[in-house]
Amino acid sequence: MVEATSNLTPSQRYAASALLAIALNQAQISQTKPLGISNTDHGGDNGGSEHGVTSGGDSVPQDEDLWVHEVSGLLRPVFRCLQIDSSAWHGIEEIAASSPAKPHIGALIKLLSDDDGSGDMVEKETALAKAAEAMVQGIQQGSVSVEAKKEKHLEYENECREKYSLPEAQSGAADKETLSHGEDVAKDSAHNPEIVEDGKPVEEAALLSHERKISVLYELLSACLADKHEDKEECTRSRKGYDARHHVALRLLATWLDIQWIQMEGVETMAACSAMALQKSGGKEEESLSPESEWDKWKRGGIVGAAALTGGTLMAITGGLAAPAIAAGFGALAPTLGTLVPVIGASGFAAAASAAGTVTGSVAVAASFGAAGAGLAGAKMARRTGEIEEFEFKAIGENHNQGRLAVEILVAGFVFKEEDFVKPWEGLTSNLERYTVIWESKNIIAVSTAIQDWLTSRVAMELMRQGAMYTVLSSLLAAMAWPATILVAADFIDSKWSIAIDRSDKAGRLLAEALRKGLQGNRPVTLVGFSLGARVVFKCLQALTETEKNAEIVERVVLLGAPISINNENWRDVRKMVAGRFINVYATNDWTLGVAFRASLLAQGLAGIQPVCIPGIEDVDVTDMVEGHSSYLWKTQQILERLELDNSYPVFRNTL
Repeated sequence: MVEATSNLTPSQRYAASALLAIALNQAQISQTKPLGISNTDHGGDNGGSEHGVTSGGDSVPQDEDLWVHEVSGLLRPVFRCLQIDSSAWHGIEEIAASSPAKPHIGALIKLLSDDDGSGDMVEKETALAKAAEAMVQGIQQGSVSVEAKKEKHLEYENECREKYSLPEAQSGAADKETLSHGEDVAKDSAHNPEIVEDGKPVEEAALLSHERKISVLYELLSACLADKHEDKEECTRSRKGYDARHHVALRLLATWLDIQWIQMEGVETMAACSAMALQKSGGKEEESLSPESEWDKWKRGGIVGAAALTGGTLMAITGGLAAPAIAAGFGALAPTLGTLVPVIGASGFAAAASAAGTVTGSVAVAASFGAAGAGLAGAKMARRTGEIEEFEFKAIGENHNQGRLAVEILVAGFVFKEEDFVKPWEGLTSNLERYTVIWESKNIIAVSTAIQDWLTSRVAMELMRQGAMYTVLSSLLAAMAWPATILVAADFIDSKWSIAIDRSDKAGRLLAEALRKGLQGNRPVTLVGFSLGARVVFKCLQALTETEKNAEIVERVVLLGAPISINNENWRDVRKMVAGRFINVYATNDWTLGVAFRASLLAQGLAGIQPVCIPGIEDVDVTDMVEGHSSYLWKTQQILERLELDNSYPVFRNTL
């Protein structure tokens, strides 16, 4: 029966599905108009026509590029998992594509608040919420102290400042007053009646208990992951797993429901444990189970994982191998957990525990999320493209083998020693599973050192003293002639810079290849890069446009100090590869980047020193924070913290 497979009533499951559909459509709109930015009609002139986003009305969405279209493969499997009557599917898709969205959101949340008076429902919701809270506590306890991270990063910052800061940059750059991006957003969002207020929950969210919100998000997430797709259905999705577009939609929905993202991360880890319990507990007997029983096991398995976490253990499901100690911990807890979750039972749970300690068992579970072999950790892709000699992923942070359902890949591009590929990222407090890329270190160190050597030369220091560098960028943008001494400097840098640009373009293709092959597992990816690393990220996205039809893989992108032309690159096509926020961080005083990349400046613009002004891309001016190009080594962490990437809306805080 339906009641055995979901803790929600039929009307509540309908409302939850419709809310997910609306969130998907709003997320797609944000690709051409960031959420919270002033716009009078989200169905009209928001740039959404490029995606076929129309005002909807009473007609079924016709454009197959729409995320809410039936062939997207994003909604119909969810409807099927939640056992929504097929006669209602078209109606939900119509609601999702209609405008304005806010009245629908409020009405659907009210529908979620209706109770059936069942004490069993309340009991189950309470158990689920407690399990999620256990997950959150585990995430928080497993993290290295924020204070310790900041102290370590401060040491690195002081070391870098002493070595690489320039005398002229140490004074005056921070005096420039600029209107922050955050202030822009706050000002503009007030004039937009069609979108939920900037970063705030909707009023009707107060009608729902915390337990109900967690139950809704957990069932929606599980439905997204279960992939109840029928072979006969036409579908534009090319891979199973956790689609980046689902992730963005759930992030937005959590905002509407006033649920902090770390709580949703706890729910995601529960879903990971559910996958483990489902795969490990049934054996051959599971083949005879009805779909309802399988769904019930999937949902309740999360409680198993949460209970195991309270015992200090957690299954690995995302590409790494489960340690024998984890299996032992699960085995010890099996009798207790078997009574807590009768649907799996002590014997089934013990079987899951024993299988988890084996290589074959762990890989089988990892495969359910698309992770190939040992995943990204230590993966080397050298000598596969052109002249690339070095390209390797290095795991950083403490979030590995912890059931994280999202990945972050970080790419440094202005470094003076190999540790600079890693240290700029170590202080981040993200709960994502994180990796940095070690790539072409010989060439990147060579060009960074050449630039720094010239900057500290007698000629350059004299130019700085005379204030000549302050006119470099304005001269570039105005296509004016340069002082001869600066032209000589540019020639000195050119050969090494040209090689570095070529290698970064090829490294970008390697990164795209890794993502297409699913080395990260079929989990949403956040890409962040500074300097030439930002170019690697951009060229990765550009390579993805050649084979990918939509934003299945990449959820968010941040480019900092990017040596990328504005008018000579396909920014709009690249933007379509990113499901969520896409941010260009620039500094108008970064004349070092201007000198190095001057060839593209005269007529084409440069993303690292000016806004790209592309619909759907957030341009963030950090001139008041960045002293020079090398500052990204130690300032990137602070910039990322101010961007608050877990927020669905454009944010850049003035202070931390």
